[in-house]
Amino acid sequence: MELEVADHPEQERFEIRADGELAGFVDYRLHDGEIELLHAETLTHFRHRGFAGQLVQFSLDSARARQLAVLPYCPFVRRWIADHPEYADLVPEDRRPYFGLLPSHAGAWGGSASQHR
Repeated sequence: MELEVADHPEQERFEIRADGELAGFVDYRLHDGEIELLHAETLTHFRHRGFAGQLVQFSLDSARARQLAVLPYCPFVRRWIADHPEYADLVPEDRRPYFGLLPSHAGAWGGSASQHR
């Protein structure tokens, strides 16, 4: 299966396609050096294949490359960042508590990205 992930700024969303068919998307809004990740969704027949994680990682890598601060309003994106603390620095430090992105006492980040729409 051939996967393609792309940013569609005119629609304010990242998309993942499997063999040319839309498999999922992340809606976002850009303003003032920030990207708000609003909603992630994987279409039903593409779920449980890891596509959502790949799509979120692409979205975050894109934000990093563009030097954008990330505001993860989408619960799945928040859980994914919690499970991948190497991306937590994209969320402004003073905003991390609002998104529940605080390190635990053991130094690991809490959360689970096992559920998504």
